Amino acid sequence: MAKLVIVESPSKAKTIKKYLGGDYDVIASQGHIIDLPSSKLAVDIDNDFKPEYKTMKGKANIIKNIKKLAKDKDVVYLATDPDREGEAIAWHLKNVLNIKDDEKCRIEFNEITKNAVKKAVQKPRVVNQALVNAQQARRILDRLVGYKLSPLLWKKVKKGTSAGRVQSVALKIIIDKEREIREFVPEDYYLMYAKLEKNEDILVAKFYGDTSGKIELKDKKQVDKIIKAIDNKQYEVIDIKKSERRKNPPAPFTTSSLQQEASRKLGFSVKKTMMVAQKLYESGYITYMRTDSTRLSEDAMKMAKEYITDKFGKEYYLNREFKAKENAQDAHEAIRPSNLDAVMDLGKDEEKLYSLIMNRFLASQMSVALYDTTRIRLKVDDYIFHINGRTIKFDGYMKLYIEGKDDKVKSKNDSEDDEDDDKALPEFYIGEKLNQKELKADKKTTEPPARYTEASLVKVMEEKGIGRPSTYAPTISTLEERVYIEKEGKYLKPTELGEIVNKLLEENFKEIVDVKFTADMENKLDDVADSKQDYVQMLREFYEPFNKNLLEVQDKIEKVKIPEQETDVVCEKCGRKMVIKQGRFGKFLACPGYPECKNIKPYNESIDIPCPECGGKVLIKHTKTRRPFYVCENNTNTEDSKCHYISWTKPTSKKKEE
Repeated sequence: MAKLVIVESPSKAKTIKKYLGGDYDVIASQGHIIDLPSSKLAVDIDNDFKPEYKTMKGKANIIKNIKKLAKDKDVVYLATDPDREGEAIAWHLKNVLNIKDDEKCRIEFNEITKNAVKKAVQKPRVVNQALVNAQQARRILDRLVGYKLSPLLWKKVKKGTSAGRVQSVALKIIIDKEREIREFVPEDYYLMYAKLEKNEDILVAKFYGDTSGKIELKDKKQVDKIIKAIDNKQYEVIDIKKSERRKNPPAPFTTSSLQQEASRKLGFSVKKTMMVAQKLYESGYITYMRTDSTRLSEDAMKMAKEYITDKFGKEYYLNREFKAKENAQDAHEAIRPSNLDAVMDLGKDEEKLYSLIMNRFLASQMSVALYDTTRIRLKVDDYIFHINGRTIKFDGYMKLYIEGKDDKVKSKNDSEDDEDDDKALPEFYIGEKLNQKELKADKKTTEPPARYTEASLVKVMEEKGIGRPSTYAPTISTLEERVYIEKEGKYLKPTELGEIVNKLLEENFKEIVDVKFTADMENKLDDVADSKQDYVQMLREFYEPFNKNLLEVQDKIEKVKIPEQETDVVCEKCGRKMVIKQGRFGKFLACPGYPECKNIKPYNESIDIPCPECGGKVLIKHTKTRRPFYVCENNTNTEDSKCHYISWTKPTSKKKEE
């Protein structure tokens, strides 16, 4: 019996062909083959929002080849990705091939292994129309918002600007953080500590408060008063608290947590993480990488148990099931290795990400880490100090994996550490008195909240229910491409254009940038996928008030003039001082006399730190993906260049010694 399997990517087709053998032909659709054309709205609003689909540019020959291969086949299986987008692609393929609605032609697998693929072809099902409707509803929603608002932005702000159902909310989240930073008022505070002698040990005791409770040290007078009262006095042990603390391992990766951890530990952008994960999935090394579930299959847990007990011992294994998070679709497993015994043939980036996924998966099924903690409470006059100690009793999952942490911002709460000091303490007894060797108070200043990184933005989007695993990376990419945000190091900063667009949307289209409204829309899309909501009715409920508002405000909105930053660079063609403009690929100099004078020049943005090699000016350049790097103005990228300095990291003021 001749059979055809249609997948999305050519690399996946090669892998699957190896597993299925000679009776099967396998061909790739190379993603979507049919979509809404970009030249017009392509949604018939008056006819229940009927989409006007067209064959995508460059896909006609692919469809022709698929039809030709399918013509003499007894069975056709649609094995596109196991999500809503994949279901929609399968639906379009079904229609192109004239496959009946009740025909069981759809197969799916969460991992590309021989066992999973062979099981899938034995259990075909019909195309799930509810999932297709959810994808269509999302696509139409995004088209309505984008194609209705973007022309308004072109007219009122500038050509090339756009709005989007998810991107505009993500932009507002970034700008709200920027407002917090601008409005932040720094406060001084003090951290007081005493160095105490115990036999030959010098121990650090941190100020806590007095016998009435915790005290925040806010000014120097307060600090000087305490120091004057207790300096050089003895510290008496009044309480000893010993306990055992348990630290549970993190859950296996979802799309969001993988993006965050790959950023922290590997320095990968969200986009790069997904590209590398896609390669690993299509090559059969990991399970499907777009998921919000932490669930593991029985086979996966069995695989983990065998590996852990064999490599580390029975005491390191602990069977653990993770519950799905609230709002998680839970259609797939967590991201994990497909087979721990697979022969690896990976590039450098693929190997790094695979190791991260494997170790996180295994750690999730390992024993808890145990700590022995000690807190010594000391009294001097009426003031209280603490000495904290912590030692690992049993490393458990931490033998293999330690979760990364986001950057910490200094605050007044730093006066009492969240974590105990990682050191063993000598034995103490109640009533023991220690002599002071040194008493000191360091002045600190609270810092503003940190800007979002790509990873922390994804975390917030997930927590607030904005977008879904497949949308995080493209949303951030769109904001960068539209020049609504830019990167300062690893942090995301809104541009002036981004703030102008956001202000216009906030003032006139509140729901489009409202976090709760957007999250509710995501929940409604989930209801469509679960056959709990009619997608046409959902679209109507959104569009009618949206369009009414659009018609009411579009003539009231005044054209926004984007301020131009004048420079000292004189246009050699007309004598005007050139201004800084922001384009798709970064900043450039332009003559303000446009269109009479169309002169433009590169804009060489610099920093106020001299080149560490030669002392020249350091310029900020950008790659095509907008990643900044630093290069000396004297580096001409030739052998006889006066200087060869170039770096991904911002230089310090320290010049290299001769």
